[in-house]
Amino acid sequence: MRQDRPRWTTRAAVLLPSPSATPFTFWYLALLLVTTILQRAVGESVSAKLLAGASTDAHNLWHRPIASLISSALWIDDGGWLVYVLIFALAVAPLERRIGAGWTFAVFASGHVLATLATELPVMIALQHGWLPAADARWLDIGVSYGFFATAGALVPILGKRARVAAVLLIELLIVVIYLTDEPGSLLSIVTVAGHAIAAHIGMLGWLPWLRRRGLVGTLRFRPPHRAAAEDGVRPDAPLAGSAAR
Repeated sequence: MRQDRPRWTTRAAVLLPSPSATPFTFWYLALLLVTTILQRAVGESVSAKLLAGASTDAHNLWHRPIASLISSALWIDDGGWLVYVLIFALAVAPLERRIGAGWTFAVFASGHVLATLATELPVMIALQHGWLPAADARWLDIGVSYGFFATAGALVPILGKRARVAAVLLIELLIVVIYLTDEPGSLLSIVTVAGHAIAAHIGMLGWLPWLRRRGLVGTLRFRPPHRAAAEDGVRPDAPLAGSAAR
């Protein structure tokens, strides 16, 4: 006789990104896995050239802004893919289940693009006026953290009131930890922490009116998957009714 799966495996299955329930999260992680493997396959010297060309530093933004904004979001630190699987499962996938893949991409892109421009444009102006050394035009700036912080920020209003406060504190604490562990006091570290803070608040505040108009504020409460399915009459990983792109 078949036995039901343990409850923890059911919960894990609901949380993990999947190509059907959370296509943006799933396929984006798959793309990041491909580029991570590529970094290791081509060797350090070739990998360094690829990352330098993809960086959203002042030099690349001046000469090829669109290409660098897109390509910089395709690469992460060589050893960090599994960490991103965890944080995407905790922040990006739950948002996607609520608002759909297209809108999740829009939230992610808004954080990545706007936070990058908000932090790099002042650097470009300072370089043009000679206030910064020319070397600051070519620092390495790649990754998906701005987009992630925007999606994590947009998830905050969707949470219940109690979880909302804890989530805000956690996001702000994480930004501080990133700053303290990344050469605190250096210009690059200051620019990066500012970008993370801007991206998080783009999600929390910039997308709040949109979430409120769709009745999504305060709708995500933590319940056991089997209970949520029984009460809502839907699969635990299904998006809310009316939450598709409109």
